[in-house]
Amino acid sequence: MSDSAEPKPAAWQPFTPRGVAAFARASLGRLLLVQFIFALIAAVTLVWFLRTAWFPTVRAAIAQLPAQGEMKSGKLNWSADSPELLAEGHFLAFVVDTNHSGTLRSPAQIQIEFGRDDVFVYSLAGYHEWPYPGDWNFGFNRVELQPWWGAWSPPILWVAFAGMLAWCMASWTLLATIYFLPVWLGAFFKNRDLNLRQSWKLAGAALMPGAVVMILALLAYGFGVLDVVQLTVAAGMHLVMSWIYLIWSVGVAPKLPSVAVASENPFAGKVETKNEDSKAPAGGAS
Repeated sequence: MSDSAEPKPAAWQPFTPRGVAAFARASLGRLLLVQFIFALIAAVTLVWFLRTAWFPTVRAAIAQLPAQGEMKSGKLNWSADSPELLAEGHFLAFVVDTNHSGTLRSPAQIQIEFGRDDVFVYSLAGYHEWPYPGDWNFGFNRVELQPWWGAWSPPILWVAFAGMLAWCMASWTLLATIYFLPVWLGAFFKNRDLNLRQSWKLAGAALMPGAVVMILALLAYGFGVLDVVQLTVAAGMHLVMSWIYLIWSVGVAPKLPSVAVASENPFAGKVETKNEDSKAPAGGAS
């Protein structure tokens, strides 16, 4: 019996190579539903991280701002002490150092330092400098920023949620479109029964184990188990995980029907030929 006559495995989990390969013959809607569930989990994880790790430090930093201060024409007018630590947490710290003297360093993984003309962002990977846009004009003080943050922090979380959801679905669609031709070629050379459409769906499902790695890495970062550099390494590893599942899943995909029949009984053709040859003399004698 060939593989085509056997019941097709149900596509419900992309955690094993056979589970990923099963999505090649599932409907597109089934694949998109599973991807949406994973994207939803990733978006919820990001919102949890922002609420628990970053937002409390932002709120504390705004509370430490003086009653007066402003950003005018891309320059910070600061009359309080400098340098000054506004707030500090395990992940994030805010500092005002108008001259970037470098005398105040926080053990936080990311330090945002406001200067007179630009902002420095320090992390374990080094630092980056961004000048203030020349059209920035707003109050850089507690009186104006506290109500602004109170009003905009919930929409920021919703934007982050929607952005992560859209990013996951769009990036997985793009990566599946990039990967499906190598998947199809691998299936062709390994005599696997995959057409182009099925190869695209298999590639889309193979991205889910990597997504799990990235979600777990973000959770570990949120609990302080990983630092920024380790989180970056995990981001690279989640791509490697997807490549492993791409190759592995093609190897366990169903064989072509002709190859499957030949592998089940390689002597079937020889037996049939032998039987026909044994009957030939009897027919000739009659």
